Amino acid sequence: MENSTEIVSFVLAAYGKIGQLKYLYFSIMILWYLSIFAANIVLIVVIYVDRRLHEPMYIFLCNLFINEIYGSTSLYPLLLSQMFSDTHEVSLTYCFLQIFCIYTSACVEFCSLAAMAYDRYISICYPLHYHVIMNTGRVCTIILLIWVYSFVNIVFSFSLIIHLKFCGNIIDKVFCDHHLVSNLACSVSVLNNISDLFYAFLGIVVPCSLISFSYIKILAVCLKTSKETKQKAISTCTPQIVSVSNLIVGCVFHLVDSRFDAAHTPDKVRIILSVYLLICQPIVTPCMYGLNLPKIKEACKRFLLYRK
Repeated sequence: MENSTEIVSFVLAAYGKIGQLKYLYFSIMILWYLSIFAANIVLIVVIYVDRRLHEPMYIFLCNLFINEIYGSTSLYPLLLSQMFSDTHEVSLTYCFLQIFCIYTSACVEFCSLAAMAYDRYISICYPLHYHVIMNTGRVCTIILLIWVYSFVNIVFSFSLIIHLKFCGNIIDKVFCDHHLVSNLACSVSVLNNISDLFYAFLGIVVPCSLISFSYIKILAVCLKTSKETKQKAISTCTPQIVSVSNLIVGCVFHLVDSRFDAAHTPDKVRIILSVYLLICQPIVTPCMYGLNLPKIKEACKRFLLYRK
């Protein structure tokens, strides 16, 4: 076992030896990352320049698109740089920074979807009071609270591992993971062991509970209303339901890969499942909202025609 004072970097062992395939993987990843970046930036710009979209729902969406870029940037630069590395080493500082960014992004994602579910709940259940309850100032305050809440949540969990002394430096993953890094510590308290569970409760369980409450209320109202109102509710709520479902699936994959022995699973499958959340979610979000919400589709057409 290595001396804890000598641990200055972690080795991401899941990369293995990829040989000449590194050029193919690098090309695929950089194209995917640029696609994520472009898709989210275009929708942010469209919402910003089109005053018809300066409404609570689309302001929340803009925040969600910004978070997709933030979350992707916390992963892809490291993946791309490691493609041409022989040692696959990453410094402790960069590893901790990546953990902080990825976990913050995940919390912001769930909390943003909870805020959007609440927005739809007010819109559908209390349409006459919607513009009083969900004004621009209140929306901006909610977005600020989402980011502050997410940062405070991860700071508490993160503070418990940043001062640990490490007796190992091999992480069997393609990115730095909170739980696996904690397992490399020479000694870990009970509080350290439950820190990521505490994060999961505040960052996932609490927002999902709010989302469930909002959609149960929406469903109860829709069952009593006209067909037209039901169709409107379905068209605006479907992208959010897909986003939440995809997030939960990604979190399950991440949890299983981090906490359970997956030695019987092929390495490539395990790697894909471990990064599923940060591969699919950042592109699913702009596609779902950009293709399903009529106002955004029309705004994109106007934006493209104006540019031409």
